[in-house]
Amino acid sequence: MPRIELTTRVGAAPEAVFDACLDVGLHTASMGASGERATGGVTTGRLAAGDIVTWQARHFGLPWRMTVRITDHERPHRFVDEQVSGPFARWRHEHLCAPDPVDPSATIMRDVVEFSAPLGPAGALVARAVLRPYLRRLITRRNAFLAESLVSRAGGTPRRGTGTRP
Repeated sequence: MPRIELTTRVGAAPEAVFDACLDVGLHTASMGASGERATGGVTTGRLAAGDIVTWQARHFGLPWRMTVRITDHERPHRFVDEQVSGPFARWRHEHLCAPDPVDPSATIMRDVVEFSAPLGPAGALVARAVLRPYLRRLITRRNAFLAESLVSRAGGTPRRGTGTRP
């Protein structure tokens, strides 16, 4: 099963980063290139434990629809979203926020995504060769957008080192 792990340093407190990660409007804004929008369940505001949201977008020129549920929620440290229905055989995205040990006013955000594609061995090949790199880039862009948004909201400028590391 493909796995993606990303670490992003964000110049904001863990509570602010955690809340931003659950904000439907910020998520939609960060995914402008794919036209992603919330079309069912919670479509505005901040997601909470047990909430369901359906996302629609275009990826690879095709319409995609995925419904996820927030299955675990431990503010401000961790939450998990898992696919209820959609294009993947399995989708689990764990979001972790911890104070930066070097700068307590910043946060180390980690994304751990585990997914599998349908269609057996052919799907597994597509997941590793195409979907994994595509999703890594997508989440990296989303994280950079969130980091920049949080710094802008605070009226500051991005700090050196703010960004995503593989």
